[in-house]
Order: sequence, then structure tokens, then C-alpha cells
Amino acid sequence: MRTSSPLDGLRFAFGTLTVLPVRVHRWDRGAARGGMLAAALVGLVAGALSVALALLLLLLGAGPLLAAVGSVAVPAVLTRGLHLDGLADTADGLGSGKPAEEALRIMKRSDIGPFGVLTLVLALLAQVAVLAQSYDDSWARGAAAAVTSAVTARLALTLAARTGVPAARPEGLGAAVAGVVPVPGALALTVLCTAGAGAWGAEFGPYGALRAAAAVLFALATAELLLRRCVRRFGGVTGDVFGALAETAATASLVVLAFGP
Repeated sequence: MRTSSPLDGLRFAFGTLTVLPVRVHRWDRGAARGGMLAAALVGLVAGALSVALALLLLLLGAGPLLAAVGSVAVPAVLTRGLHLDGLADTADGLGSGKPAEEALRIMKRSDIGPFGVLTLVLALLAQVAVLAQSYDDSWARGAAAAVTSAVTARLALTLAARTGVPAARPEGLGAAVAGVVPVPGALALTVLCTAGAGAWGAEFGPYGALRAAAAVLFALATAELLLRRCVRRFGGVTGDVFGALAETAATASLVVLAFGP
């Protein structure tokens, strides 16, 4: 068996985390490792596309609210809504109060319960509200916020796929990527992305760098708390849990960016 190449990892990342027409040639652990290490790059592309739509809307005369809706819509479309669906399903599973096996069955159902609906609505409202505020301030702040949230959301997936985090089921995407990322690699990417956020944040005032870096770290810490709760509750991670972690990190990063001048 040949060793997985970086291209295999990129195919895995874009083929599983987006609807872009990328064919995944390998599903082994090596390709999955490369794919999850490249997840932040997928976020960068998703963020750039969301900004492109928002800027087009602004150029055509739309207000910041519609631009914000566009920025939120693009990542949702790129994932077929799977991350949002995972957030809703995970909320239903956690809120059910049922044993792990029954909670996992609840999460696999096609319908969405009250916990899922409430969580989904609040998360989307928060994302749109912060991005509208950012675009209203300037197109550059809106663009930076959209890209930061998209990258941080995918970085949370990399951390969740680190060694030591088990899968809740023996099948599915969660099982394919659980435990594939070495901890040093996940930490290195965290440092890189945090530093990158701080660099662009410095363009928006003396506290901009601190706020941008804090947004990434707070979002990852929030996602980590959810991850640990899900591992305790379900026995490990699932595809739904990965989706919930991404949306949680995206929302949490934007909330931090909403504060300050």
C-alpha cells in the first residue's frame, strides 16, 4: 500500500467537508489525517467565498444585514447544511436525557426536536447579528470576521480529531477521522491560526490583535468543552458532533469579535 500524499489529504478535506467537486481517492487513516490537518485551509476557502458574496451584495447596494446573511449562507451551502444539522442533532441528543445508545439513535433521526430548533435558531441569529455589525462598521471588518469564524470552525475539527478522542460508533465520518491527528500537529496549527488572526486584528486598532487572537482561543475552548461533554455523554464523537463543534466554534469566535471598538 502506497503512503498517503499531501494531495490525498487535500482531496479528503475538500471532498468530505465541502460540496466542491473533489473526488476522494483514499479513505484510509493516512488520508484522513492529512484531511483533518488541512481542515483550516478548507475554512479559509469557505470564508473567502462567503466574503466574496457579501462584498458583491454590498457593491450592488444591499445593506450590512443582507451581506451578513450571505456570509452565513455560503458555508452552510458548501457543507450541504451538515454542520448545522449536526448542531441541531447534537443538541437533541444532549438534551434528551437518554442513555448513550438511545441518545445516538435520536441524533440519527431525520427530524429535529425542540432542543435542536432552539439551538439552531440562536446560533444563526448570533452569527448574522455579529457579521451585520461588522459589515456595518466596514467591509474589511466584516470580511475579517467571516474568514476568522470559518477558519476557527474547521480548526475545531482538527483538534477534535486528535489522538485520544474516541469514536462513538464504529462507522461513519466520526469513526473515519477520530484519533487520526497527532496532538503536536493540532497544537502547531492552533498557534499558527491564532497568530494569523492576531496579525490581521492589529490592522483594526491597538486592541485588535488581542481581540482577534482571543476570539480564536475562546472559540476553541468552547468547542473543547462541548467535545468533552459529548465524549462523556455519547462515548465518543460522531459526524454530528463534528458539525456541532464547527458551528459552536464559528459562533463563539464571532461573539468575541462583537465586543470592543
